[in-house]
Amino acid sequence: MRFELFLGLRYLKAKRKQAFLSIITLISVLSVAIGVMTLITVLGVMSGFEEDLKEKILGTNAHLRIIRPIRGIEDYRSIASQVETVSGVQATTPFIYTEAMLSTEIAVSGVVLLGIDPGTVSNVTSLGKTLLQGDLNDFTPGKFSAGGADQSALPGIMIGKEMARNMGLFYLDHVTVLSPLGEETPMGMVPKIKKFQVIGIFDSGMYEYDSKWAYISIPSAQHFFQMGDTVTGIEVKTDDAYQAHTIAGKIREKIGKLYQVRDWMEMNKNLFSALRLERIMMFVILALIVLVAAFGIISILIMIVMAKTADIAILKTMGARARAIMQIFMIDGLVIGIAGALLGTVGGLLLGWNIQAVAGWLEKIFGLTVFPPDIYYLDKIPYRMCIEDIVTINLITVIISFLATIFPSWQAARLDPAEALRYG
Repeated sequence: MRFELFLGLRYLKAKRKQAFLSIITLISVLSVAIGVMTLITVLGVMSGFEEDLKEKILGTNAHLRIIRPIRGIEDYRSIASQVETVSGVQATTPFIYTEAMLSTEIAVSGVVLLGIDPGTVSNVTSLGKTLLQGDLNDFTPGKFSAGGADQSALPGIMIGKEMARNMGLFYLDHVTVLSPLGEETPMGMVPKIKKFQVIGIFDSGMYEYDSKWAYISIPSAQHFFQMGDTVTGIEVKTDDAYQAHTIAGKIREKIGKLYQVRDWMEMNKNLFSALRLERIMMFVILALIVLVAAFGIISILIMIVMAKTADIAILKTMGARARAIMQIFMIDGLVIGIAGALLGTVGGLLLGWNIQAVAGWLEKIFGLTVFPPDIYYLDKIPYRMCIEDIVTINLITVIISFLATIFPSWQAARLDPAEALRYG
């Protein structure tokens, strides 16, 4: 063992007369550990939220959407067949996107009305899995699996649970749909109105979708909006959602430039950009905790230098170079930083993996709900920690700890032996 490392580790173990140095050293280690633990826990929860959000978005939306602006897609069956031959494409389904008004006796609400193909939509989205009541087969003309009586005279509509709650609707209730694209009559342009029956209520886990989206069959949408045999676009599911952008380029080459192909990350770009910015800002803010802990490292090293003035003078008299003196105290600071980083990493991972139990304990102690399910749409606090984040946090902590050692070590190295022995 080199004498710099030996003395550096020895100086961290103060004598009995200097026990306060050991206490301050321990406090410095704990300060770094708390900073690292906070960073790992908070970033893990934020990553968990982001991953949970992605899963919900991908469950409700397709990986890709192909649309033809203004005119829609008339030969959508042929286009879908071409798209399915592209490498990486798993399945396709046509859709119609419109906006309308839903009206009941007690409420009126704007709605995003989506026409879907019940036979293929489950291959692309998880709509069928989100249904609390009803079944996709209930869209089939002349077939209604619930209730026994033939209700095929009215077309079916599926709505979100929040919309059902806000409008006072229940399973098998009737609702009026009003189209903003009216029809020409002798009395002028009048809104087009049609009654639908609620044949399904879904819970996507996203408030915006559950309160604003509704589904009808493509034939019903085409007839109601007088679209003929045209759809708004085609939804595509890929083998790998994170390769959707690359596959979108292949599809453009296959079907031509008349069609727009957008992937799910592009369609939700603003949302994910906001999440990414929030995550970066949170990292910067929490990194200040580690920076504050670095001042503790500076303080303890200055105190060690002051306590070991005579030792430094003797070492210099014996021929120790300034560089060796600097290394001794740099080792002290690095040991504090590395020990704090390792301790904080273990603590952060343990806290993150048990965050739900900790939240439950806080709720019992303080009588509050940490993450209200009706606001956050979560049955538990998500946690996901990436190895890259852990490595980055520890690396930054060690770098900050190293930088904190430079000034005290430099002060120790430039100490004059004669002056130190005279006044030490």
